[in-house]
Amino acid sequence: MNSQDFVRQMGFLGQDLGRRKSFWETFHIDFPLLVALMILLGFGLMVLYSATDGSLPQMQRQIAFIIASFFIMLAVAQVDVRILRLWAPWMYLGTMGLLIAVKFVGSTGGGAQRWLDLPLLPRFQPSEIMKVVLPLCIAGYFSRRAIPPRFKHVFWSLVLVMLPAALISIQPDLGTALLIAVSGLFVLLLAGIRWKLVFSFIGVAILSSPALWLFYMSDYQKQRIKTLLNPQSDPLGAGWNIIQSQTAIGSGGVNGKGWLNGVQSRLDFLPEGQTDFIVAVLAEEFGLVGMLFLLILYMAIIGRGLYIAAMARDTFSRLLAGSIILTFFVYVFVNIGMVSGILPVVGVPLPMVSLGGTAILTLMVGFGILMSIHTHNKSLIP
Repeated sequence: MNSQDFVRQMGFLGQDLGRRKSFWETFHIDFPLLVALMILLGFGLMVLYSATDGSLPQMQRQIAFIIASFFIMLAVAQVDVRILRLWAPWMYLGTMGLLIAVKFVGSTGGGAQRWLDLPLLPRFQPSEIMKVVLPLCIAGYFSRRAIPPRFKHVFWSLVLVMLPAALISIQPDLGTALLIAVSGLFVLLLAGIRWKLVFSFIGVAILSSPALWLFYMSDYQKQRIKTLLNPQSDPLGAGWNIIQSQTAIGSGGVNGKGWLNGVQSRLDFLPEGQTDFIVAVLAEEFGLVGMLFLLILYMAIIGRGLYIAAMARDTFSRLLAGSIILTFFVYVFVNIGMVSGILPVVGVPLPMVSLGGTAILTLMVGFGILMSIHTHNKSLIP
């Protein structure tokens, strides 16, 4: 029995390889992933409606972005991943150009310079696009080289990772810079980088942490770490968000207070309840049951993504799919971790739930790539 016979008999493909394509396969749509995403987006809109206190303009804008992102995801799914591999270096250079433009002509908000005001895309954030473009570029780089990679290839891939991360960190947006770096580093790990190099990098990071604290990190970044260790040290200042968030989560209990019945968010005790801290709104209104439902949806999406990565037929597809879905997991973990007080606050929204159009657009592009990898791989099976 060869590997294809084994996969088919285990039902992993869920189809007779000799029959006609289904409707979903014809349009390169992965049905299980699509269903999980639609349920998550619908649930997220319910939570967001409460978090924004029913703000019609904000809800209309979010729904418009979701609809547009949905069609963009379907369009991306039609593109063969081999084309994406060819265009990856040019997309990287183009996005780097946008990041450089942010430094000189970007708009400022909240003390940060992160956006470009384009004619059709006001408040466009190029760093969001880099979340997809960077793993594309690094996966394409390794797909043309021997696996596991040699040291010089690891070095140049790290240069490609650190350049955009450095540009984003000086905006300043350290949280996004770290997440973008993680998306590239996941490709390195999946490419089979030797563990002695991994531990060497970890050792260098630990040894350099005092220098980073003294000479690189800004005062507000240091304050976030201090607040993580002891939020009660400044309960009315830096510790306010975490304290109110933990209060909201704990007050939800098992079943929650009910939709639109939250106290912390509706009385404005919880800052940023519609963006970074929206999971606290969810926990207060839907309780432990709602949180478990959310986590099950995330697990379904992550599990499907890992399955697509495992079934990919070439190095580029495996590295890219694995990086996209593992980075998605990191977004979920970091947001829930910072809201619950086990990680410092780094300004990472809850994927597919928090208010924010560019973030949803980027995520849906990533899921479109996953669908392309899976459905085009099927079409290549003899």
